[in-house]
Amino acid sequence: MNLNFFSLKSLIVLGFAIAVIPLFVGVMYAAYGLRETAALGRTINSQVFEQTKTVRLVLQKSSDIERKARLFVLLSDPSLRQPYERESYEAARASFRQALNDLLKLHVDNKIALLVNELSEKENLIYQQIIGAESEETPILPLDEAFQGLRESSNTLSREFEAHVEHTFNELRQLSESLEQGLMVKGAVLLTCSTAFVLILLLLLSRSMQQLDGAIRRLDAGELEEPVEVAGPTDMRYLGERLESLRSHLLALETSKQHLMQNIAREIDLPLQAIRDGAYRLNHPGNPQVLHPQQDFVRELVGQIDKLQGVSEQLQHYSQLQTQQDASAKQTIDLKVLLESVLDKQQAALQAKSLKVKKLIKPIRLQGVQEQLAAMFEHLLVNAIQYSPSAGEIRIMLREAGEQVELEIEDDGPGIASEERAQVFEPFYRGKSAVNHKVGDHSGLGLAMVREYVNHHQGTVEIIDSRQDHPGTRVRVQLPLNPEA
Repeated sequence: MNLNFFSLKSLIVLGFAIAVIPLFVGVMYAAYGLRETAALGRTINSQVFEQTKTVRLVLQKSSDIERKARLFVLLSDPSLRQPYERESYEAARASFRQALNDLLKLHVDNKIALLVNELSEKENLIYQQIIGAESEETPILPLDEAFQGLRESSNTLSREFEAHVEHTFNELRQLSESLEQGLMVKGAVLLTCSTAFVLILLLLLSRSMQQLDGAIRRLDAGELEEPVEVAGPTDMRYLGERLESLRSHLLALETSKQHLMQNIAREIDLPLQAIRDGAYRLNHPGNPQVLHPQQDFVRELVGQIDKLQGVSEQLQHYSQLQTQQDASAKQTIDLKVLLESVLDKQQAALQAKSLKVKKLIKPIRLQGVQEQLAAMFEHLLVNAIQYSPSAGEIRIMLREAGEQVELEIEDDGPGIASEERAQVFEPFYRGKSAVNHKVGDHSGLGLAMVREYVNHHQGTVEIIDSRQDHPGTRVRVQLPLNPEA
């Protein structure tokens, strides 16, 4: 069974329907069968009752007509016979024939109908003999055998009708037993099908649950190589997809952590190597390779130690950014005033390289964390200053773009290759430009911290294509004017 097109809710409803509908159908079928059987029983009982009553009437009338006929024969002398006696005989005979006709109208079976006709013929034969003998002077009365035949036919009709009634009720009982057996068989089949379907459904759901449990256990154990695959209903597959997304995210975090550790090791290793070299020179003053006085070595050692201290401080600051998001510190900030203050602090660095700043800054007010926005401006400006050639130009634009604030900082430096633009925001990542031009002796966390600052303000930061007339690095930051709480 393919459950990919079903949700867990629909499967629960389907399972309930599969379990209840056959039961409902079975009950309705049983009710219908019982109703039909009861109706048939009532009909048969009514028919048998009417037939029994009519047969008894026929047998009674048969006895009456035999008695009337014998009395009529005994009074064979017309001078002794009264007129009403013949009328009484004729009336009894008419009543007998009416009873026979009533019995035939009840749709009795053929055998009983033949016996009724035979009884009618024997009675008619007796009548013909009695009436024929009445017209003669000497009556011929061979009637004992005729009366005996009439009684035998009546008895035969009685026995046959009893057998018919017994046969009819036996058929009704067999029909009831057949209906009961059919209900039992159909109920067993429906119950078996429902049970089989529910078991299959539980088996498939259990398999999905086992797949989810196995995936969670692997993630908990740190086994991230095997992808998460969950088959079954849409709900289960959605949970599997979410777990797969989590696995991919954890794998990316693990890879990023490994790169971070490698970059931290490299950032610390270079100053440590310089410190070791300086210490060796101080320990061997007579070394012919010593080209600088000791105070230069001490100055170099202090610089490397300061660099290590800066790396440590930046790491602590970056760690705090990833674990803390204090929304209560936000306030209304004039971004133009803030950016101008950051530019004032960088005047010395700008003048040292004779850099020109071309700016288009609009007054914009924004809800944000002032320290983070100032640090973001500072990191972007420091990068632009470091990568700009002497006597170059830095272009700054701050404006509103729809529902967003848009900041662009562009320099005339070597630029960043398109394949490196996403990676430069990773901690300690150094692109080809930084390595080839030997710039950026900072901690390597500047752009990573910029991304964190922007994320805290629900914005985006990216490296975009530079202008044709100004090759270099062009950074764009977009912050929403009305960030969500």
